[in-house]
Amino acid sequence: MPKTIRELADELGVSKQRIQQIIAKLSPSKTPNKEGNRYVLNAQDVKNIKALMGFENNKSSTSESTNRLVDYDVYLDVIDSIKEKDEQIKSLLEVQKQTQNLLDQQQRLALQDKKLLEEYRTEINDLKSSNMLTQDSEKDDSIQPGASVKNIKELPQKQNKKWWHFGRRI
Repeated sequence: MPKTIRELADELGVSKQRIQQIIAKLSPSKTPNKEGNRYVLNAQDVKNIKALMGFENNKSSTSESTNRLVDYDVYLDVIDSIKEKDEQIKSLLEVQKQTQNLLDQQQRLALQDKKLLEEYRTEINDLKSSNMLTQDSEKDDSIQPGASVKNIKELPQKQNKKWWHFGRRI
């Protein structure tokens, strides 16, 4: 009883395209007959396709060895891909460590900058306070005990010598 490609594909558990690929690999003498656009597979054609795919009815040792070779090739491919992924993981871990080190360095530098700013602020405040003390002592020295109230009022005006005050009268 002749079969179609679809029936054979369902029987073997593969796709129709896979059966068509196998038919294309068959020698011209073993190629099944076509009726219109469809292949009509007789028992010998089915046997030839199964033999090429490794699905022989008698399960000979050649088909088992072919399956083992295919399985071994797949196994080797999987191992190669796993090794490649392991190398990628190692490189990503190295990059992550470098990034973490850079982040730590950045944080340390930020802390150092903050400490330096605090030190500079305290130095500036100390300089301002010492400068204020020297100015206060100069003012006290400029004010003489016998000076009149008028001289004391004029003293701050004389110290304030900015250009916009020159034309101004008090």
